[in-house]
Amino acid sequence: MIKVHHLNNSRSQRMLWFLEELGCDYEVVHYTRDLETSLAPDSLKEVHPLGKSPVIEDNGLKIAESGAAVEYLAHAYGDGKFSLSPGDDGYWAYVEWLHYAEGSLMLPLLLRLYTSRLGDAAEPLAPRIQGEIANHFTYTAQALGEKEFFAGGKLTGADVQMLFPLEAMHASGGLVHWPNLAAYVDRMHVRPAYARALERGGEYSMGPKK
Repeated sequence: MIKVHHLNNSRSQRMLWFLEELGCDYEVVHYTRDLETSLAPDSLKEVHPLGKSPVIEDNGLKIAESGAAVEYLAHAYGDGKFSLSPGDDGYWAYVEWLHYAEGSLMLPLLLRLYTSRLGDAAEPLAPRIQGEIANHFTYTAQALGEKEFFAGGKLTGADVQMLFPLEAMHASGGLVHWPNLAAYVDRMHVRPAYARALERGGEYSMGPKK
């Protein structure tokens, strides 16, 4: 059975969502952030040297990079339903968004998070970081347009990857300037599989607000 090493309020929520969409049986091993530092517990280092989440285990494989885990699950269990193949319309958009989420879109959000802990010392960096956030989210909003999904006209692993940074921005009210992205997040949040994943995963501050 697939095992997910799941940290609360983290990227690993996307793994639970994707597994629910796939209809897979899976086991969740729960880990909780430190209440003071918000860091992952040291016990995750016993699972993988990076001490990060998600980590999935399946058939002797252990995968710690979420993009690679999404690709693996789509290939092993999706039967083409949640991915695109070379030659399909939108294939390269699918590949790009699959990697863009962590490779580009998350970076300025992480920079903003980390520099926010520096107080006044972060002031010189703030305009550049905010400019990069605006640049990337404007690009993403224009690329999505009025489409329901990011690639291929269907839910794919690219959407699974893209939702987390959009959720992070939406949770702080930051998508007010990009209403189509806010609407996209809301559409994903009402999917039955997403709701089931929240039940399995527990605390998740970036999920739909009640």
